[in-house]
Amino acid sequence: MANRSTNRTAVPEAKGALDKFKYEGASELGVPLSEGYNGDLTSKQNGSVGGYMVKKMIEQQEKQMAGK
Repeated sequence: MANRSTNRTAVPEAKGALDKFKYEGASELGVPLSEGYNGDLTSKQNGSVGGYMVKKMIEQQEKQMAGK
């Protein structure tokens, strides 16, 4: 199946850091995410990684806004 994603990194220079962040989050959640094909993972597993990333980014932004 072809990758038809229209997602684009807003800051291309951050792609490496975002990938690292994604794999760290997957590891913390116990999701066996690997580079390349991950079609054997469930939607729930993949969604949990994305949700975890958003949660952590919001926490970081809140800390920054609070001056911490």
